[in-house]
Amino acid sequence: MKARAEELFAATPDLKFVDVFLSDLNGVLRGKRLPASAAMKLFKGGLRMPRSLIGVDVWGNDVMENGLVLETGDVDGLCFPVGAGLLPCPWTAEPAAQIMLMMGDENGEAFHADPRQVLIDMKARLAARGLHPVAAMELEFYLLSPDMDELGRPLTPASPTTGRRIGDARMYAMSELDAYGPFFNDLYAACDAQGIPLGAAIVEGGAGQFEVNLMHQPDVVAAADQAVLFRRAVKGVAAKHGLIASFMAKPFGDLAGNGLHVHMSMLNGKGENVFAGAGDKDSALLGQAVAGLLAATPEAMIFLAPHLNSYRRFQDASHAPTSLTWGYENRTTAIRVPNDSAANRRFEFRIAGADANPYLLMAALLAGVSHGLENKLAPPPETQGNAYESGAEKVPTSWDGALETFLQGKILAPAFGDLFTQVYGALKRQEIMKANERVTDFEYDSYLQAF
Repeated sequence: MKARAEELFAATPDLKFVDVFLSDLNGVLRGKRLPASAAMKLFKGGLRMPRSLIGVDVWGNDVMENGLVLETGDVDGLCFPVGAGLLPCPWTAEPAAQIMLMMGDENGEAFHADPRQVLIDMKARLAARGLHPVAAMELEFYLLSPDMDELGRPLTPASPTTGRRIGDARMYAMSELDAYGPFFNDLYAACDAQGIPLGAAIVEGGAGQFEVNLMHQPDVVAAADQAVLFRRAVKGVAAKHGLIASFMAKPFGDLAGNGLHVHMSMLNGKGENVFAGAGDKDSALLGQAVAGLLAATPEAMIFLAPHLNSYRRFQDASHAPTSLTWGYENRTTAIRVPNDSAANRRFEFRIAGADANPYLLMAALLAGVSHGLENKLAPPPETQGNAYESGAEKVPTSWDGALETFLQGKILAPAFGDLFTQVYGALKRQEIMKANERVTDFEYDSYLQAF
């Protein structure tokens, strides 16, 4: 990692600044901008930042109830470069680079409130069984005009080619990809420079909405790293083109929401996919994994839908699954098993929104899979047809209810540990309290002069 950084510095002699950051529990990137001359010191001595930074709320405020602020004197943690190390940022006007960090404890040991560390722990749990997950993520986002209405709400963008405002979805329309060709050319180039392998890009169901697939990775931590870096790249390239990119779960009430789908298979020590069975049959392990995921999903909802806005996605016939179901080639279910070759047998988990923290989303899935395998759970019958009308148990669709389901749960909270559960619970309770204090413009419009 250090050698690659030295090569990038040598190839970019006019580099002046390096952004260094970590992911907080919400998936918001927080860190510092360093002079380039100081960046190499990170590979030797790390960077000190307050441990409480991991648990700040979405607005960046301290969460006093999490035990990391006053009780410790707001002690520093030690952060070291992780992942791919120093990477270029091709979307900036001046040469720039970035380094992803992970928070350690003040003595440099693992800090189990860091979301990346939680994923590492869940990966190790499966590795102890000789199993190694392979994962890929698909992320949806909107490209928006920088113009806002009088209330600061976003507007869908005008077509770069016609100049007319986009009013309708153009699902899978090649003409829409052509219209945004310069954006996608720069996005693919930026991700290639950062080692983020992208697959297909498509036009999604909302006006100005797109989906890009990240290629599968044999290391789930690397897959989550790439999803985090991809979101930053999309935003940076969009700004270069005079647009705003948003991974907000439901930026428009009457348009499609942004999802984050995860495809996952499982390899044994020989590199064989253990989800593939003999002949046309799937292995028992795939059924156990699906059963464990369905059992864990109610407790995982606070990670799949971590924000107030997240729950607006869950509407019938919206392509956001609302029930604890699974099925073959069924996109209305929570878990879809694609028809593919035995070597590629996998599940696709479809509930999460694009606003989810990729580390915690992936950690929750691994914990659910582990729960199913360790207890040899049997899945319910496959759902065929419209899962919205299946009568199956619904997923939690309230923010505070989802949090309490996690905190009182028997699967995820014990797996993630007391420190994480305390810090994350305090964070979400503070955000819920603040949201409940806010009176919306809808309420003023409806009630102020009506009564």
